[in-house]
Amino acid sequence: MTTRAKLTVYSALATALAALCLTPLLTSRGWIVHAYLVVAVLALVGAGLRRTPFYRWTVPLGQLLVLFVLLLLGFASSSAVFGGVVPGTESVRTLGRVLGQGFTDVRDYAIPAPPNPGLRMILVGSVGLIAVAVDTVAVTYRRSALAGLPLLALYSVGNGLAGDQSSWLWFATAAAGYLLLLFAEGQDRVSRWGRIFRGAERGEGGGLGALGQGGRQVGVVALVLALLLPAFLPRWGSGLLHSGSGTAAGRHGGAGASSLDPLVALTGALPNPRHIELFTYWSESKSAGSTYLRTGALDVFDGETWKRGSSNTVPFTGALPAPEGLGPVDVPEAKTEVMIGNRLDDAWLPLPYPARTVNLRDNSAWQLDPATASVLPAKDKAIKGLKYTATGLEVQPTATSLRSAPKPAERISRQYLNVPELPPVVKQTALDITKNAPTQYDKMDALRAWFTGPEFTYDATTRTDSGGDAMADFLARRRGFCVHFASTMAVMARYLGVPSRVALGFTPGDTKGGNVYSVTDAMYHAWPELYFEGYGWLRFEPTPTRGVQPDYSDPVSAPATQPTTAPAPQPQATAPVDTPSANPDCDAKLRRTGDCGDRRDTAAGTDQGFALPSGKTLAALAVALLGLVLLLTPMVWRALLRRRRLGTGGRRGPGGPGGPGGPGPDGLTDAQVLAAWDELIDSAWDLGIPPDESRTPRAAARRIVETGELDEASAAAAGRVALATERVLYARSAQVGEPLAADVRTARAGLRARVGRRGRIRALLLPPSSAQLRWRISDAVLTVRLRTGALVARAAGAVTGPVRRVLTRRRGRGPGGGGGWGRRRPR
Repeated sequence: MTTRAKLTVYSALATALAALCLTPLLTSRGWIVHAYLVVAVLALVGAGLRRTPFYRWTVPLGQLLVLFVLLLLGFASSSAVFGGVVPGTESVRTLGRVLGQGFTDVRDYAIPAPPNPGLRMILVGSVGLIAVAVDTVAVTYRRSALAGLPLLALYSVGNGLAGDQSSWLWFATAAAGYLLLLFAEGQDRVSRWGRIFRGAERGEGGGLGALGQGGRQVGVVALVLALLLPAFLPRWGSGLLHSGSGTAAGRHGGAGASSLDPLVALTGALPNPRHIELFTYWSESKSAGSTYLRTGALDVFDGETWKRGSSNTVPFTGALPAPEGLGPVDVPEAKTEVMIGNRLDDAWLPLPYPARTVNLRDNSAWQLDPATASVLPAKDKAIKGLKYTATGLEVQPTATSLRSAPKPAERISRQYLNVPELPPVVKQTALDITKNAPTQYDKMDALRAWFTGPEFTYDATTRTDSGGDAMADFLARRRGFCVHFASTMAVMARYLGVPSRVALGFTPGDTKGGNVYSVTDAMYHAWPELYFEGYGWLRFEPTPTRGVQPDYSDPVSAPATQPTTAPAPQPQATAPVDTPSANPDCDAKLRRTGDCGDRRDTAAGTDQGFALPSGKTLAALAVALLGLVLLLTPMVWRALLRRRRLGTGGRRGPGGPGGPGGPGPDGLTDAQVLAAWDELIDSAWDLGIPPDESRTPRAAARRIVETGELDEASAAAAGRVALATERVLYARSAQVGEPLAADVRTARAGLRARVGRRGRIRALLLPPSSAQLRWRISDAVLTVRLRTGALVARAAGAVTGPVRRVLTRRRGRGPGGGGGWGRRRPR
């Protein structure tokens, strides 16, 4: 494969790997296959155009034209002519409409967004543009290093939008693709220098192996450090690997609802809550612990999702319209003060429902939806850090009064009873569950009791669809989260003649004492609002283990003539028993939901049990331990080597007389003298004087003395070690009887005194002479590879040798061969 072909392949591969960071942006990842096909086609087109005699600048123009045609075929094929094969003028207009809808979806949806055609087109087109840019820079103009800029832009945008759904894996794959591209171009550049000889000790073959291997090692080490170092560094508010927890959190629904469609923001926030505080509120209401803060309502169901019925809004003046359907009754009021934190960027205004007035610092930053009494932001980040006071009405009907509520007005029924065509199982299930309920209220309470019963399970990881097929699947699997429960019950209510809509907001917060409550991102919630004439829109709670049931859902208030599903009261025990109210940490909200006992038991279990560390904690500890071992390896290896050379480790060396490693009867051996010399050279290297192998021992010692500015005693000690080394190397017979370990230590002490504290610490922790360890490991690995290759070749020869000899004999016996049976002798 030619160098240009390699660069073409690696450019496409780098783009494909970097594009993986965009996969969390949509709920479906099937679009990435379409993007990879586009990248492959663009790479082939670029390779073909570069073989033509056209100018280089025509190559990216041709690729852009092909990209445009591919987008036409992929997203506007319905308007193409000749059976959808050839795009026409109408295809261009269709593509424009799809693109416009995509930009609208970008504004309206939170991460992860549904895979609408417009969004998929934007992603596929963006990946195609990056592929053209990388191919142009790296292959057409041979500037692979600059190709990192478009790849970085692709990764930065994708990782920034994904927020907490991003992963270190996307950085690793993008960086790996870029490194492969650099290696391919680097190998081509170095190959133009000519043959590089590596020396006999590395074996034959020459080539670029050593230099290329070094470059690959540097790249891999840099990539590993880039992935591991952030785990040991302090966290900043933002960055490429972690988008932080500040304002960016709201961009994906984890900490804020950036979408103008709050249902999409809700479904993006529920599966992966971070349990961060979004806001706090204080309420003077006696039922503050069970108050829902509502952000808005969706009143139209089109068979796929719930949405606002009208986009008409009016400037907000601080007053909200009178609650729809609420009769002329005396309803108490309660004030609620809300303090929004910095983790909520763009969201509809959380309010108790129904609210009468809201005191805001800037009414012009908000607009009102009169149909649903929702307050929407008119400016970006209008809610961030906001403090306001709302006055709400405390509508408190009873089950008895709701049973006698009159039929809703014609206008209400006409607007809120529309149901599109859905799978028959939805309506039939509603009829079956409520067949014994005599009133509209009893029907709704039967649905609520059925959903919150043991047959259903709350699961936030279920797919987020709310259409008819999703409802049928939800009823079959009996598993989902609040969107499924609220949407399905609202649709069933319409089938049963009760006007309904889906409300969005937050469940009651956790108490902080003094009627102050904290709301986190784990409290995003959806619930159905049902209409009862004279009382307006009332909240029902069908989601099990979530939220708080209103008082009018209490079965105790059921009349005696109606059957009740409430359990019969148990006889009171003679011994005193603990009740949830006995727990001092149990507030009104927990008593209402029945979680006090669980919380008490959990707390007791925590005191008595032992909690194992999580997998992430163990992984972090393992990485930290590995990093510590790698950092300490040079120091430990150098200390052990010095110990062995100077004879203080129980082995013979140039030690003192009479001690372990001291000179024997015939003096020091040649190996002991050379070990002392090696230690002197390495000690000087560690302290800033690199070795010079071109010098004799005497000249090398003189260089150490002069460079290190040694005192008289240290200089004399270094000279004695050098003289003993020259005797071993050059004399016919060397008799070294005096110990050299003390001389090496004296010379080393003189060198340490010159370099100062910083130099001594560096020589201890990161000694430069420890590079020999890497050389030894590399030599050992190379030796193993060569021996393994030789063994494999020998084994292959033993297996294939007999076969080759048989084939050789047969070729020799054939026509024209040298001898063989049946060949006539010449006369």
